[in-house]
Amino acid sequence: MPNRPQHPDLRDVRLVRVLSALGDPARLLIMKILADGGEHQRGEFEVDVGPSTLSHHMKTLREAGLTHHRMEGTRCFVSLREDTRRRFSAVLDGVLRIITAEENEGTL
Repeated sequence: MPNRPQHPDLRDVRLVRVLSALGDPARLLIMKILADGGEHQRGEFEVDVGPSTLSHHMKTLREAGLTHHRMEGTRCFVSLREDTRRRFSAVLDGVLRIITAEENEGTL
């Protein structure tokens, strides 16, 4: 049986780790893509980094409790964790609004 990604329990998700995970432009772009809703296949992320760096960013977001990864065969589907989004709604919704504004301005 393949390894299943480990996700932290919501009780263990801490604001300092969430904020740290959001402190990278590539991870902010991943979050913006996920904020549109639904699951995205791992290969759908158009982030200007190599595959191993993308894996690192995905792991950082998952371990911070921001994303959920679901394996289906050899494919990995990623989505935002709605329980974390609700818990930190003021922070995450604000960050996602700013990401969108900066992208529209061309400053992200």
